[in-house]
Amino acid sequence: MGAEPPVLPSADEARRWAAEELAKPEYRDAAPSWLGTLWRNFLDWLRSLDGSSTGDAAQVPGVVIAIVVATIIIAAVILARPRLNARVRRPKEVFERDVAVHAADYRARAEAAAASGKWGDAVVERFRALVRSAEDRAILDPQPGLTADEAARVLSLPFGTEARRLELAAAMFDGIRYGNRAAGRADYQAMAHLDASLEAAKPARSPGGKAVPLP
Repeated sequence: MGAEPPVLPSADEARRWAAEELAKPEYRDAAPSWLGTLWRNFLDWLRSLDGSSTGDAAQVPGVVIAIVVATIIIAAVILARPRLNARVRRPKEVFERDVAVHAADYRARAEAAAASGKWGDAVVERFRALVRSAEDRAILDPQPGLTADEAARVLSLPFGTEARRLELAAAMFDGIRYGNRAAGRADYQAMAHLDASLEAAKPARSPGGKAVPLP
């Protein structure tokens, strides 16, 4: 017996497959802006091929649409992959490089973001305020490329009772700043409360009274 011929999708199936594939967040988030515009135009064209349109467009066979779909998806993967890989490799630093901002300024930024309902930005800026304040108070020795996990681990030494909250705060910062975690009012309130608690607390100093260095 000969092999059965491949089953070609109908026009409706090809349109549905394309819409479902191109709507995936990994393509949408990583795509260059011009590719996003191309996708939207392509999806609009697919929606126009619903069988009710007049002219040649409504008569496009499913195999042609399937070929176009495959071409677009391959292009999307090729263009999006380097950006996705770059995001994975991105160092999870607390502060932007070559930017010196005081703790009070970070807190002002956080409050402004919270007032606008931008909870993710508010949480990120408040965590930065927390870390910068510790540096200003000589509790934490400033380190280039400091990550949230490193800051939380070191601050857990002079602020032992806050170790768990520091760990959660660092995870929240990384999830929002470098991941896809959403934030809400309660997240910002928790971060602000931790910042205020550390600001008011008296840290346990090392024997020489110096800032705690990174291990």
